[in-house]
Amino acid sequence: MSSYLVLARKYRPQNFDELVGQEVLVTTLSNAIKNNRLHHAYILTGIRGVGKTTTARIIAKTLNCVDQSATLTAKACGVCDNCKLITASKHQDVIEIDAASRTGVDDIREIIDSIAYAPVMAKYKIYIIDEVHMLSNSAFNALLKTLEEPPAHVKFIFATTEIRKVPVTILSRCQRFDLRRLDEKEIETHLENILKQENLEAQPQALELIAKMSEGSVRDSLSLLDQALASNNHQKFLPAELVEKMLGLTDKVKVIELFENLLKGDFFGASQSFAEFYSYSSDVSQLVLDLMEITHKTTSVKLIKGYKLEGYSQFQQEKISNIAREISLNSLTRIWQMLLKGNQEIACSASPKMAFEMLLARICYMVALPNLQQVLLNLNEGQNPVAEKKAEINDDLVNEILRNFEGAKILN
Repeated sequence: MSSYLVLARKYRPQNFDELVGQEVLVTTLSNAIKNNRLHHAYILTGIRGVGKTTTARIIAKTLNCVDQSATLTAKACGVCDNCKLITASKHQDVIEIDAASRTGVDDIREIIDSIAYAPVMAKYKIYIIDEVHMLSNSAFNALLKTLEEPPAHVKFIFATTEIRKVPVTILSRCQRFDLRRLDEKEIETHLENILKQENLEAQPQALELIAKMSEGSVRDSLSLLDQALASNNHQKFLPAELVEKMLGLTDKVKVIELFENLLKGDFFGASQSFAEFYSYSSDVSQLVLDLMEITHKTTSVKLIKGYKLEGYSQFQQEKISNIAREISLNSLTRIWQMLLKGNQEIACSASPKMAFEMLLARICYMVALPNLQQVLLNLNEGQNPVAEKKAEINDDLVNEILRNFEGAKILN
């Protein structure tokens, strides 16, 4: 019985045509290979799961493919011995090194000693060093001279998620490529294509949620899709409700209801909404992020004419549009600041539940405060029955008081 191969490995790109979302890198490297203008060292940087190690293997396969047309088309055949061995990470001339576990100068000395020998099976001896930023300073220094003038048959390909930790002396000797994170639409399309090949279907909202949670990482999206399919017992259709439950996400309608209670200053209603959420999910930080998203969307609808709320139903769009019409921009910015600060407090709190309930209380108190600008204007016009004297308050004074008041509320 063959073991199951996870989607992230099963659908790992095998050539430049299959590499998703990295058009600039693909064009540049393809042209360099076709014109035999190869640099001796490349460094690939980007967030996790965007294809750094995969790209390194594709380069190695394309350069060492037995098929003579590979260098003319920048596309490895994928079936020769070199291609198969490189794909399986077993080729003796393509050495993959994990710098996270081999950080010392002695490990680099082994590389330096071995580069003098010609490749055994392939045209080039290629060293792929993953997480290169983990190397020690001594190891980097030992690599400098070799990296600047390596033998003609040697190529270096570095991969890192922390480009700032790589010394400038190393960067100056390499050709750098920044692999971008994919947007949600690109990831959704990629997941749809994979599901078609697996003869499966998914509700569009389910793929939207997975793409959103993957934060631009293709590998993360495939891992989440694998998990969702397993939760669904690998049935033909994947519903959005199951993905929401798996990810511990709250229903957007319930988040909007909680947001409305906050805007009314209704602490009791907000507490009840939170209690319902907490009964099936303890991820309070995610609820804060959901509220921040609603605040951001409401602000966008208020400020941008014709703003499209993607991923929201017609009912949810109408709700947010109504809120945007009624709430002031000042209130939205204050709520955003309080949620931002509250999220930090919750992250370091011993009791996230209590911290969130106190955050609800602060927001409800803030929105229940009277409009200070209107109070000051009424006072200036003598409309405040409490005032015994009519005070002269000019616009500059009003604005100064407002600035101090806004700042105090945010800090408090």
